[in-house]
This record gives sequence, C-alpha cells and structure tokens, in this order.
Amino acid sequence: MTDQQYRCGYVALVGRPNVGKSTILNRLVGQKISITSRRPQTTRHRILGIRTDDQAQLIFVDTPGLHSRQPRAMNRYLNRAATDSLRDVDVVLFVVEGTRWNEDDDWVLEKLKAVSCPVILVVNKTDRVEDKETLLPWLQQLAAKRDFAELIPVCARSGDNLDALEAAVRKRLPQSPPFFPEDQVTDRSERFLAAELVREKLFRKLGEEIPYGLTVEIESFKTEGETLHIHALIWVEKSGHKPIVIGKNGALLKAVGQEAREDMQKAFDRKVFLRLWVKVKEGWADDERALRSLGYQDT
Repeated sequence: MTDQQYRCGYVALVGRPNVGKSTILNRLVGQKISITSRRPQTTRHRILGIRTDDQAQLIFVDTPGLHSRQPRAMNRYLNRAATDSLRDVDVVLFVVEGTRWNEDDDWVLEKLKAVSCPVILVVNKTDRVEDKETLLPWLQQLAAKRDFAELIPVCARSGDNLDALEAAVRKRLPQSPPFFPEDQVTDRSERFLAAELVREKLFRKLGEEIPYGLTVEIESFKTEGETLHIHALIWVEKSGHKPIVIGKNGALLKAVGQEAREDMQKAFDRKVFLRLWVKVKEGWADDERALRSLGYQDT
C-alpha cells in the first residue's frame, strides 16, 4: 500500500469516570496498555495505545474521566489532562455507560462543543441493560443530543461490536504515513507501566476512599543479569492509611506485589524482582508542587 492510501491519526477516548474507556483501548490495541479497575478515576494520565497494520495506524489516546466536581488539585489535573487531549485529534470517541446518564455526561457533552472533528458516540456496557426493549428508544434519545458522526453500542468486556467501532474510526482517519514504528504500542516507558500496574492492584484491593489518596513512584528500575529489579514507593496521604495498605502481617502488600510482578513479567518478557514500600506524604493530592514532583505534569 502506498503512503497516499495509508491512513494514520489520533483518536481520543473521552467520557466521565468509569465508563470503560481504558478497557476499550486495551481491546482495540490488542494488549494491556491502560490499567483498569471498578474505581472511578483509575486512569490519571494521558496514555497512547498504538494499533498498526498494513492499512492504517490508529493512535488511541486514553484520558482520565471528565467530572464537573473539582475539589482538589488532583481533580483539576485530571480534567486538564482529558480536555487537552481533545486538541489536534482526528476522531473523538465519546464513551457513555448503557442507559445511565448523569451531570458529568452533560458536562463532557458541553466540552465537546469546541471539537470540530467527527465525534462517535460509543454506548458501552450494553450487556448490563436488563430490559433490552429500553435500549433502542434510549439510543434514539442519545442521538438527538448532538450531530454525532455515528452511534455505536458495544460491550468492551466481551469485545462485542468493537470491530464495527474500529471500522468507523479507520474510515475517518486522514491519509498519512505512520507516525510511530510498527512495533511500538504505547508512548509510555516500562518504568511508567510498572508504577501503573502496582497502582492497579492497589485500586482493586482497597476500599472506597484510600485509592484516591495514593500514588506509586518508581525509585529504582534496573536490569541485573537477566532480572529486572524494581523498587516502588507507594505514597499515601494519611498516616492511618499506611497500615491499611500494608494489611495484616503484610498480607495485602504481599498480594499486590505478587500480582503486579506477574503482570510485569508478562509485559516486559523477563524475570522481575519487585520490592514495595509504603510512605506518607500528607495532602499530596491537593498540592500542585507535590503532584508535579510525582509525575502529574501537564503535557
């Protein structure tokens, strides 16, 4: 295929927290790039997932969930990261959840008024709609909210109808040679992915509030022989959170470390030795300087 026929472009996934944007990205790219959990705001950074074949290169931009309430510096950072990702993209995927619509969905819709590229409405989690007869009239209501390029119901968990979504994206990408090497699947480093995998396990195992007050920093990341040695710091906001993260007799931290190490070995294709520590940094999530020092920087 010639460069004149090849297609390449950026595709932003936006939506309120916890609608399944990261799961969709991982499915479309064909491997795990973005971490996932049932907790809203699991995604905290703009992450590229790159899918390349002999006809096109699709560069998906996963974004933090947009939300109207911004009580802390972390919330404001997440919204900036998401809205900044709408600049200079070729297609936007506005992801919503089944028949659930709330004020944050309205807020995202308002943000999309400034977008001139095609916006595809992706209705995820259709498998969770108990009364299937309500789905069609609901989709008609959604279609009336904006002149969407297309409206596509999907189930990211099972992969249902994602082929139709991918086809809809492909035909809207501009003709262009690829921007990235064909074997590159993300713009993020292994060091970044290691921190995210630890944070994913913590989000999945901890209760409602603590995940939002913790972050993970990689202190050391080096190869010795055939083994990758990783030392990670888990920062929490309150001293009372530290024993909860560690767990009784260290059980929770041990389980987090074991699961994260197994995922890292799959992702990095080598043996991993992982050590975890938990430290307290009071109020880091509402401190702009602390956020920057921990890698939460606007791009």
